[in-house]
Amino acid sequence: MESQSVGIIGSIIYLVVIIFYIYCMWKLYEKAGRPGWESIVPIYGAYILVTKIARLEWWYLLLFFVPLVNIYAIFKVYIALAKNFGKSTMYGIALIFLSFILFPMLALGDAEFIPNKSLELEDNLVK
Repeated sequence: MESQSVGIIGSIIYLVVIIFYIYCMWKLYEKAGRPGWESIVPIYGAYILVTKIARLEWWYLLLFFVPLVNIYAIFKVYIALAKNFGKSTMYGIALIFLSFILFPMLALGDAEFIPNKSLELEDNLVK
């Protein structure tokens, strides 16, 4: 009987964490000027994240399905995502390893979506 209650409590905690993460992604999409419901549609949500929020080409989504190349793609997408919210490259790298902490900070914090911020930074470096 005791092991059943541990399983039920663990399931409830897991459900609460998943609902919180969905809420954070919803808010992140809304900060980016997109409807929040787009974050919960599996492939479409990833497409919007890559093309509209991270402002990268659509084929980066395809790279997620290629072994080893997907590592490069996730770094590229998360770094672009961080830069479009006014954060540094290191924040983008940290998003990969600490996403359970940093995505809620990005979504619920004071970060503002600045479209094409990464392009502006690259233009400043060229000049």
